[in-house]
Amino acid sequence: MKLKFITFILALVPLSIFAQQAELTATVSKNKLGVNQRLRVEFSINKQGADNFTPPNFKNFKIVGGPSQSVSQSWIHGKSTFSQSYTYIIQPLRKGEFNLPSATIQLDGKTLKSDPVKIIVTKAVKVPKNPNDPDYIAEQNIHLVAEVSKAKPYVGEGIYVEYRLYFSNNVGIYDNAITESPQYIGFWNQEIKIKNYDFKTAMYNGEQYRYAVLHRALLIPTKSGKLTIDPMKMDILVAVPTGRADFFGNPITRRVRKQYASAKKTIAAKDLPEEGKPESFTGAVGEFTYTLTSNKNTLKANESSELKVVVAGKGNLKLFELPKIETPKELEVYQPERKEKVRITSSGLKGSVSDTYTVVPEYKGKYKIPNTEFSYFNPKDNKYHSIATDDIFVNVTEGKELAKTPNNQVTKQDIQVTGNNFRFIQTTTSLGVIDNRNFFKSILFYILLILPLIAIPLAIFIGKKKSERDADIIGNKQRKADRLAKKYLSEASQQLGNKEQFYEALERALHNYLKAKLNVETSDISREKITEILDDKNIDIATIDQFIDVLKQCDFARYTPLTNTQMTQEYNNAKQVITSLDKQL
Repeated sequence: MKLKFITFILALVPLSIFAQQAELTATVSKNKLGVNQRLRVEFSINKQGADNFTPPNFKNFKIVGGPSQSVSQSWIHGKSTFSQSYTYIIQPLRKGEFNLPSATIQLDGKTLKSDPVKIIVTKAVKVPKNPNDPDYIAEQNIHLVAEVSKAKPYVGEGIYVEYRLYFSNNVGIYDNAITESPQYIGFWNQEIKIKNYDFKTAMYNGEQYRYAVLHRALLIPTKSGKLTIDPMKMDILVAVPTGRADFFGNPITRRVRKQYASAKKTIAAKDLPEEGKPESFTGAVGEFTYTLTSNKNTLKANESSELKVVVAGKGNLKLFELPKIETPKELEVYQPERKEKVRITSSGLKGSVSDTYTVVPEYKGKYKIPNTEFSYFNPKDNKYHSIATDDIFVNVTEGKELAKTPNNQVTKQDIQVTGNNFRFIQTTTSLGVIDNRNFFKSILFYILLILPLIAIPLAIFIGKKKSERDADIIGNKQRKADRLAKKYLSEASQQLGNKEQFYEALERALHNYLKAKLNVETSDISREKITEILDDKNIDIATIDQFIDVLKQCDFARYTPLTNTQMTQEYNNAKQVITSLDKQL
């Protein structure tokens, strides 16, 4: 039985090999190069038994190396792989766009061809005297690139920026850290969380690279014109090959630390068109639905109902006003409760924003709540769209009546007195003696007797302490500042241990504090502008530097591993700087 099983397995081995379709492929080290540079061309076939390889006609190129031949075969997870390759090193003879012709090879009586490869040759590029210089190799093989989804959005239209780190197979990365985060002046912005750094393959500058997305953010222009996205800067430790190998044939590398920066990006934000703009337009840009609903249309006086205004869809959900509800004066309406169920995706903000009004009628009658209209601009069709709701009628079945004047004006009725308003008034009484034998000389009697004697000195003592505390101006300022710091940092304290949420809440607390104190929207301005504002308020330099350092740490810490102890230290630093600022402001 065992012999039959082994025979069956061995019979499957050649089947797995021949199940693959034979293919001759051509790959190049780069598709774009200078006329003074070289490139590597490799032709490989994935089947055994091939022979009579014929290279292409390298017209417009000079062969400076090769051909070199190699064969590799492996067995991984029950699958056999085979590769036989022929490699050439070539150099272009002139500038231009060229198609590298097909190579051929014979297999089982058939001729296999590779696909032509397009190669772009530019003018000579600057090459250092020593091409093996580690700094030069590191610079040529790693690129930090900022990609934007749209260069000319409308004001209010969401786009996203993505920072990619491209690196070739010739180098290795051992350590990296963001030294300066980008600034988004003129944009409402929100980071899009990246859970895992997935490595992908793509072409960059005509060469094949691997890349990882390090940072992604949603941007919504808040004004028109040319808006600049400042570069992101990184410090990277790169392993560069030296061209030598150790005793076992493994390449020897040398580590160099390099600074990289993405290019500055310019976004040309367009104003929304004036033609066809509805009066009800309040800045909504995207694709939305709009509803106005009531949970009760029939109710009694002093019984509450709810009116709910909901805008849902995709767009700048946090940057426009919802329509206001107008009700008859006989209906008491409370301030609406705002609810936002919005999530951030790479394609923009999605979800809903709602206002819920509580309505309490006082008088009997039937009342009309007029219809409302919501308008938005859709960048896909470049048009404004308006959605109108129906009138809502509220029927109050029970309650006080409203009288009408000759001019049909509604007035409140006076109270009417009838003979049945006061049905019984007692005119005689019977008095008796209260039994107080159980109270006097009881424990409760003595407690009530002694209590004033204790309360008076206690009240004097408390009043004295309060006077001393009130006189302590510096102490009062300190306590008030501490309470304010705790108020703004409460959300951050709840997220201790959760790195992403903690630093988002910490940064938001610092901006909200300045917004409340200085009445400016600090989330839209740079750190340099914040420094200038605080300096104008006569805040000392040490406190300003401490505030900016905490903001910087909020940016850097999202990309570096941290412990709970470090987060607690950052929380204490933020609390200290808010306290210090509040005392000076």
